[in-house]
This record gives sequence, structure tokens and C-alpha cells, in this order.
Amino acid sequence: MPLLIENLHKHYGELEVVRGISLQLQPGECFALLGPNGAGKTTTLRCVLGHTEPSAGSIELCGLPVPARAREARAKVGVVPQSDSLDPDFTVTENLLTFARYFGLSREAAQARVPELLTFAGLEAKAEAKVPALSGGMKRRLTMARALVADPDLLIMDEPTTGLDPQARHLIWDRLKGLIAQGKTIFLTTHFMDEAERLAHRIAILDRGQIIAMGTPREVIAAHIEPQVVEVFGEWAGHEGGAAAWAAAHAGEYAQRFEVSGETAFCYLEHPEALLAHLAAQGGLRTLHRPANLEDVFLKLTGREMRDE
Repeated sequence: MPLLIENLHKHYGELEVVRGISLQLQPGECFALLGPNGAGKTTTLRCVLGHTEPSAGSIELCGLPVPARAREARAKVGVVPQSDSLDPDFTVTENLLTFARYFGLSREAAQARVPELLTFAGLEAKAEAKVPALSGGMKRRLTMARALVADPDLLIMDEPTTGLDPQARHLIWDRLKGLIAQGKTIFLTTHFMDEAERLAHRIAILDRGQIIAMGTPREVIAAHIEPQVVEVFGEWAGHEGGAAAWAAAHAGEYAQRFEVSGETAFCYLEHPEALLAHLAAQGGLRTLHRPANLEDVFLKLTGREMRDE
């Protein structure tokens, strides 16, 4: 089993940041750990990799106990950290060769591996370029390629597409789908719900150090939220207050549940026909009707308020 976590706890003094997490990864699956800032995602990853010692519980990484044999376990894992941590004085090829030597590959084996990694990252034309000459997306792809130097079966990725433009994100998604198709196991954290829905076989939502939902994206959506969403926004003809005023007056008549965030009312319900007919007769209001998604669940379970780290 690539990863087994049982009843993991971590506290710093009186503050408990991880509170009884248990999960296991199956070979060949992509598992996404989701949560707001401060939920305990990074602490969990640090415990998994042996960089932080748990206060209680047990971890097996690639069949080895952590932290007792963390160094051996990490040698079996490819890690993509939040920051790229590439050597700016080295070329793309030199970064790959140097990292390969850290994993004990011979010079000949490392040199033979580089062309395949450059192709994976789409960086063949940048092989001799130094890191500062690369775009953000190129650096991220190089960091992913670097994590693959020893051809690990398990990849741990901490927010792999944060800070990238949509084109770079989609390119990295394509690379990750390719790895999953090859049978690699991926454990990732992400703030992007669409990323988790596209890539993950299973997800867990972590909040205040505890897992509050787990399953396939479809299972989690079906278990925790109404299936249809109607977003209402714009001005309400003849009334002040726009969609918020409309929601206060009428949303409860049609929706099983509704929320107002900023200038938009979110109506959650099973059968939207009556609501949509009513809204069609309200001048000025605009609507967006869509299926419920993972972001709706995430916001319902963890709240819409901003969190400090």
C-alpha cells in the first residue's frame, strides 16, 4: 500500500492542528486532500514525509514506518513541494542530473533518464537554459520532472498548480493524467476544486485538523449538497438591493437552502423549474443554472468567510 495513515495527531503546545486523521491510498489512484488555509494539509504532508514528528498515530509510507524509517521511505517517493526550489545557477539538464545523483542514480543512468524527463516536461528546447529564463509553468513542469527522476510509484504534490495561468494549469493536468494512466499513485493537496474533480479518484475535505468528508467527488457531492444550483445576480427592477433583496423576499419559497455572498444569491434545490419560471418574470435579475459541484460542497462544509493562515 503506498500510504496508510491511522489516527494521526499533531499538536504544538495547546494547539492541535491535526486531530485524528485516518486514510489510505490504493495503488494507481489519485487522492486529493482539500481544505482552507490552516486546515492542517501541509502539517499532514510534513508528517507523512517524516519532516515533522507526529504527536500520536501511525504512518506507513511505501510499506515503511514513518518517522522511524522516513529516509528510506522518501527514497521511494517523488515530491513536488509548493515552491519549486530549483537551483537558479544550473541549467534545466543540470537540475535533473544533480537531483538524480541525490537518489543514487549513476551518472550514466541519470544521463540516460534526462531525455525522457525533458520530453515529459515539454522542455526539450530549454535543456540548456538556466532556471531564471523559464516561465512559471516551465519551472513547475521541471519540478514535476525532477520528482520523477527515480521513477517512483508514489508522487506527493503540494498545490502543484498554484500561481499558474490557465494554460499552464491545463498542461500540467494533462501531464498528471498521463502519470495516472501509467499507474502512478498521486497524493496531492490543492485549493482548486475543479482540479480535484478532474484528477482525483477520491478526495478528503480537511477542516480544523479533521476529515469532514471523504469519497469520490460524485459521492461527496451527492452526500452533502442539493443536486441543482441557481445563481441569481444583477439589479431587481423596481426594488432596491438587487439579488440579496430578492433572496430575502422569495428564495425561501423555492429553494431548499440559499446563501447570499456579495451580490449573488445561491439557491440550492432538487427541482429548479418553478424557481426559474419565477425568476424569468423578475426584471433585471440574471441567472446561472448549473449542477452542484465540489466547490459548493467545500463552501457549505467549511464556510465562505476568509481564513487567516
